[in-house]
Amino acid sequence: MSDGGKGATTGRVVVVAGAGGPTGRAVTERLAARGDTVIGLARHAADGVLAVDLTDLEAVRQVAAEIKREHGHVDGVVHLVGGWRGGKTFASTDLADWDALHVLLIRTLQNVTLAFEPLLRDSEDGRFAIVSAKAAQAPTQGGAAYAAAKAAAEAWTLALADALRDTRSAATILVIKALVNDEMRAASPERAFPGFTDVADLAAAVAALWDRPAAEVNGVRLDLTG
Repeated sequence: MSDGGKGATTGRVVVVAGAGGPTGRAVTERLAARGDTVIGLARHAADGVLAVDLTDLEAVRQVAAEIKREHGHVDGVVHLVGGWRGGKTFASTDLADWDALHVLLIRTLQNVTLAFEPLLRDSEDGRFAIVSAKAAQAPTQGGAAYAAAKAAAEAWTLALADALRDTRSAATILVIKALVNDEMRAASPERAFPGFTDVADLAAAVAALWDRPAAEVNGVRLDLTG
């Protein structure tokens, strides 16, 4: 099994689920740069990224078992699988959007947390993070399916936080409006992207979770929209 961390010094092993895109690369590079051993998971294999179907619980459990055999422990899991679907009005909502978002935003989260929770419980300094959105707390009519999926993902993560309450690990919700990266800016130089969180800032927020005691970040919603 390959990983993205070279010359690890922290001794931490961090799994990034949904590592294939710009956000995954930003988080992976930030953690690897400080010496973490970073293992990326995505639908398609790439340099430092393992191919796994995150919608398949048994496949994710097999990967978790392989990581434990090779590294002995896991000290972080970052869930970056995302997606958006919606319309203009509440009445025009297509429930097929809910079905798709349930798989992307909820089922992958369920599978990843169920597979890796035992490893996080055993960690001396474990962290779990999910990226949520302001929409979960302030839904718009056209984004009903998206907001409901994000709210469900937050509730699931808070349940994980409760499971980790008697350990040295923590589960945290990172809240954004939306993400922006250099490729998006280059494609739309006229846009200002107000309120968007740069993927580099998200990566910094993920890395900073280990700088605070687990009790301070467990079950917490950290707002990155400021």
